[in-house]
Amino acid sequence: ANSGIYDAVKKAGGLVFYVSDWKFYPGQFPPNSAMADWPIFRDAVECDCFINVPVAKHHALTGLTLSMKNLMGVCGGSRGQMHWNIDQKLAELTAYIKPNLTVIDATRVLLRHGPTGGDMADVRRLNTVVAGTDPVLTDAYAATLMERKPEDIGHIRAAAEMKLGSLDLKHAHIRKLAV
Repeated sequence: ANSGIYDAVKKAGGLVFYVSDWKFYPGQFPPNSAMADWPIFRDAVECDCFINVPVAKHHALTGLTLSMKNLMGVCGGSRGQMHWNIDQKLAELTAYIKPNLTVIDATRVLLRHGPTGGDMADVRRLNTVVAGTDPVLTDAYAATLMERKPEDIGHIRAAAEMKLGSLDLKHAHIRKLAV
């Protein structure tokens, strides 16, 4: 309500709506997938362009919440069950949704006690936004901003092993822009 997102979307002619249970359907994951037939928000799969806009933060279970972890927002069902084998599930979810663009908000990041705890001493202002078309690479780069090695974050490593993107920051085309 206070973010201004609703007004901006409406002004641009977009739609803002609440997610309804009837909009979920069993995801069409490969056989033997850790995700099996997990309920997925239909519009996330059927849309023309999926733009994922997570806020970078620490997460006690996965290490970090970045673009791949943010995709849990399109999952229905019993969210607690997602936590078993979560790294593989997040990689498979990324393969299924296939975000067209990832924009990670790292203007202020929660470095410890996430996703819900902590205090202002756990927050660092980075004034950074990371954007790209490779969700693995954007997460890998954002992890380094949070003083983490991308290969140490299980779901980032799993997604790279599935060839969903690259962990190789040396060959990434990174541009820093002043705004």
